[in-house]
Amino acid sequence: MADDKRIRTTKKQIVEYWEQYVDEKRNLERCHIIPRSLNGEDVPSNFVLLCSRCHLDNPNVADPEVMWDWLRAYKVSFYDTFWIVQGMKEYEKIYGKSFKEELKARKIDESDSGEIYDIMKEQVSKASYHFGDPHLNVATLAGIIRMTIKEYDKRHGRETERKVKPYIRLAEYW
Repeated sequence: MADDKRIRTTKKQIVEYWEQYVDEKRNLERCHIIPRSLNGEDVPSNFVLLCSRCHLDNPNVADPEVMWDWLRAYKVSFYDTFWIVQGMKEYEKIYGKSFKEELKARKIDESDSGEIYDIMKEQVSKASYHFGDPHLNVATLAGIIRMTIKEYDKRHGRETERKVKPYIRLAEYW
């Protein structure tokens, strides 16, 4: 979502209002706390700066408390980390194990992190974006994690367990 040209409040004004020191060159967008479509005002106190993905995914409701709750629940320290975490959660939903558990089962520790990182970089090159989305979605990120585990196992003469956990069980929701 590109920045709306009708918004007069600048990123700098938002940063100054919230007394934070954010690098304005970073790919952050002005995001209404109460959306314009719900009569949200064009004033610094009604904005936060979010990456484009979080801007698309944030709650669009008239109650500012919902936005603040969402921000507190999903805050992360580093740009785009939220989506990597979501990819890891997606992996766990699909395979029934966390990435951390997969590493632990293979006795992979910090001394092996370079190998895992290199394998993961290779696997990223075997993934692509959906048309119209300039980011890897969470299912693709989960797939990259899976391909990384499989490649690691292959290099170490190990068979990757193939166990998919059904995640959506409609009976649980009715």
